[in-house]
Formats: sequence, C-alpha cells, structure tokens
Amino acid sequence: MNTHGPLRIEPFVEPSFQENGYLLWVDGIADAWAVDPGLPPTPQRMTDAIRRRELALRAIVITHGHADHIAGIPVLRERFPDARLIAPEGDRHMLTDAAANLSAPMGFPIVASEPDDVIRPGDTLALGELTWHVLDVSGHSPGGVALHCPVAGVVLTGDALFAGSIGRTDFPGSSGRRLLDNIRQNLLTLPDDTVVYSGHGPATAIGQERLTNPFLDGAWLE
Repeated sequence: MNTHGPLRIEPFVEPSFQENGYLLWVDGIADAWAVDPGLPPTPQRMTDAIRRRELALRAIVITHGHADHIAGIPVLRERFPDARLIAPEGDRHMLTDAAANLSAPMGFPIVASEPDDVIRPGDTLALGELTWHVLDVSGHSPGGVALHCPVAGVVLTGDALFAGSIGRTDFPGSSGRRLLDNIRQNLLTLPDDTVVYSGHGPATAIGQERLTNPFLDGAWLE
C-alpha cells in the first residue's frame, strides 16, 4: 500500500500482461474505487483487499477500454452490485465489443457491460474529500483518460505514459501524434513531483519522465 497524504493506493499486478490495477481509498473513509481491474487473479485479490480492509466499493473506474484493463469488471460487478461503472465516453463502446477492446483477436473474447456513467476530459470525480480531474490522454486508445488528484499529488495515466516509455499507437483507433500532444499538454504540465501510476510497470514521477523519457521528443513519429 502506498500513502499520499490522506490517499491510499494498493496496486495489483496481473501476471500475464503485467497490467496494473489499483484500489483507491481515503484514510478514515470506507468508500473505495477499483481502477482498471484486469484479468485474474486481480479481481479476486481486489475483492479480498476490499473485504479485509472493510471498504465499500463505490465505483469501478476505467482509464481506457483495452481488454487487459476491463477484464475484471464482470467479477467485481457481480460481487459489488452497488458499485457504479465509470468509463471514458470515447472508449465506452470497447467495454461491450470484443473486437474493439482487442480481446477477440487474441482468442479470449471479453465483454463487460455498458457503463453507468461516462467521463470526459474536464470532468471531476470525488473520492471522499479528494477531487480528481479527468485529463485527455487519448491516442493509445480513442478516448483514454488520466485521473489527476492535485491534493494527493498523483496521476493515474492508464497506458498513456509509463516509466521510460509511452503507450503503443499501432492499434485500431490509435494516433501517435495525438497521444504525444496530449502527454505534452496535459501530463508534462503537472508539477514535477506528481507521482505517476501507470497501467504497466513501476511508478515514476512527471519530472523524471520529462527529463529522461526517450519517447517524448517525438523522433519516433518521423
């Protein structure tokens, strides 16, 4: 578990795709989010953590619609039927389309469900006392978003920005130029000490990526 002021973040790494799902809650408040629940065993491990910590899962929040980030939705919705499913408007179709979320081409079609709520860049979400800002990081997927909490100094970037890398842009609906522009405009403008929790790999910081990430100069687009 990682602590950022009142915010608590517990990461869960799914072994097949090394996808990071996250359980978020605020100290002293039972309300929790499950962010990007992936393939097994992540849904069961999230369930165990929610029950062990006596949390109440209020929302399943999706940063983008690719299969490795949505596979755990059905399990969590069955176990926590009161939790709302929140997904980016631009990727909502991917939750119920196995071809669009790339699971069908890999031979294991995944169909989740329609979201209860859609989010768009510029929206805000509340978890306890903390406000989260929805940022446009589309480009890896058509409607991918990041979730930034200024008070806690963290940003969840999905598959847009990684430690030392960025998201792939060779998928249907991807755009390298759009992804790079959004990273530069909406992520690299955050404070240097903002901690980055991404969809794969270790945590990093905005300042570290600005200085050392070799993909941010855009040379790979040429």
